[in-house]
Amino acid sequence: MTIQTTLTAQKLGKYFDHAVLRPDQTTEDVIKGCEVAKKYNLASVCVKPCDVSQACKLLEDTDVDVGTVISFPHGNSTTEAKVAESLQAIQDGAVELDVVINIGFVKSGLYEKVQQELKKIVDLSKEKKQDVCIKVIFETAYLTNDEIVKTCELCMASGVDYVKTSTGFGPGGATYEHIELMRKTVPNTMGVKASGGIKTLEQVLKYIELGATRIGSSSSGAIIEEFKAAQK
Repeated sequence: MTIQTTLTAQKLGKYFDHAVLRPDQTTEDVIKGCEVAKKYNLASVCVKPCDVSQACKLLEDTDVDVGTVISFPHGNSTTEAKVAESLQAIQDGAVELDVVINIGFVKSGLYEKVQQELKKIVDLSKEKKQDVCIKVIFETAYLTNDEIVKTCELCMASGVDYVKTSTGFGPGGATYEHIELMRKTVPNTMGVKASGGIKTLEQVLKYIELGATRIGSSSSGAIIEEFKAAQK
C-alpha cells in the first residue's frame, strides 16, 4: 500500500462524507456519527432527511457540513417530490444533497426527462441556497459503462456539482473501474464521489489515485486511524 507523501490525516479527513443512513440507525447513532465527524474534522456527515435538523445543531460552529439524501435509495420519486424534499432539507440546514437519479428512466433511454429533472432540482435548490452542493447518485451496479458515460453527460448538462457511484444499498458499491470511467468523463471542475462498500484505507487511497474527490463511508474514523497507524 503506497501512501502519498503529501497526504496527512487532516487532508484525508476532508475527503470523507461520514454516512449515517441505515434505516435502523437511531438518533443516538446520529450523535455518534457527528462526534466522529467532529473528531476527525471530516468534510461532512450524511444523514437521513429526518435527521438533518439534529445534525445541524450538533455540528454548529464546526467546519463539518451537513448533507442528506434525496429520493433514497431508489430514485423513483416524482420530480416534484424530489424538489420538495430538497427544499425541505435545505430549510432544515443541509448544504449538501445526494440525489438518486431515476435509474429506470436512464435504463429506458429517457435522457431528456432525466436531464430536465436534475436541472430543476439544481436550479430550485440553488435558488434557495446559493452554496448548496448537489451530488447525483447513479447506482452504477445497475448501469452499463455506456449508460454511466451518458449519465455523466446528463449531469454535466444539468449543472450538478458531483457524480457519485452508489447508495450503499444496491446490488454493488463503488468499483475502481467505475470511478476511473467517471473521472475521465466529467471535467476537473466536477467532483467524483466513491461510495458503497468502502471500509479500508487501501480502497480509499486507490479511489483517490483514480480521481475521486470525495469518499462516502460509515467507516471514516477507522480508516483515518488505519492511516495514522501506517504513518508510524
